[in-house]
Amino acid sequence: MDTVKCAQCGVTGLEPGFVEDSGENSRGYARWIAGPLERGVFGGAECMGRPRWQIDACRCPRCGHLELFARQPA
Repeated sequence: MDTVKCAQCGVTGLEPGFVEDSGENSRGYARWIAGPLERGVFGGAECMGRPRWQIDACRCPRCGHLELFARQPA
């Protein structure tokens, strides 16, 4: 992420990372799913048949702003 600029302060060289999901029955990382949120019978998100994309997060070393990118199918 050396070429990505911070949208807040303009510094380059963002630190790569990811967004953790530590909820019950989680896989340990968050994913981006296309389309509006639809709730299932028990109140959880209805995701069956939708593609999931890994979320990459980059943190600005100067101001701490996070930039999120849905990069590849997870």
